[in-house]
Amino acid sequence: MMRIKEVIVVEGRSDERAVKRAVDAQIIITSGYGIKETTFKAIEEADRRCGVIIFTDPDFMGERIRERLKRRVPNARHAYLSRADATSEGDIGIENAKPEAILAALEKVRTWVENPVDEFTKSDLIRNGLEGGPGALKRRDKMGKLLGIGYGNGKQFLLRLNRFGVSREEFEKALTAIDLENGGPQTC
Repeated sequence: MMRIKEVIVVEGRSDERAVKRAVDAQIIITSGYGIKETTFKAIEEADRRCGVIIFTDPDFMGERIRERLKRRVPNARHAYLSRADATSEGDIGIENAKPEAILAALEKVRTWVENPVDEFTKSDLIRNGLEGGPGALKRRDKMGKLLGIGYGNGKQFLLRLNRFGVSREEFEKALTAIDLENGGPQTC
């Protein structure tokens, strides 16, 4: 079983159990959006000691929790699970994911860059079928999974491409993988 040196921050006990089935790691539970000050302090201490990986559910509340944590622990790294990998019978959460999906997400951990070089623009998204056309949502979802930056609408996705330091080479490689899977390029 893979050992993760950073402390992984999840939302609940069920998420903790799911992550522990996939990797050997220390875990801190936020208990949802109402994070207590003592929990924030524990996360900040873990970040100073060995680093933190924020791994919240791929839903609206998970993103809100991630944003709160990111403000308190700006050096934290981020892992994202796709909605497809986290959904079971209409319920979305890390607790629903298979160990392989959790491991894959943790292998693609990214660090948020405060002053990024804007490598990508909105025209990159449009030109590559990631915004403004049929199938753009599915393409962003697949790209987010391959790049380890999660799903987002066009604006969020562009921000994540630049803030997580995705290289042009990584971007092109992921596009090629998606296009091969779909039978050819989906560009405009």
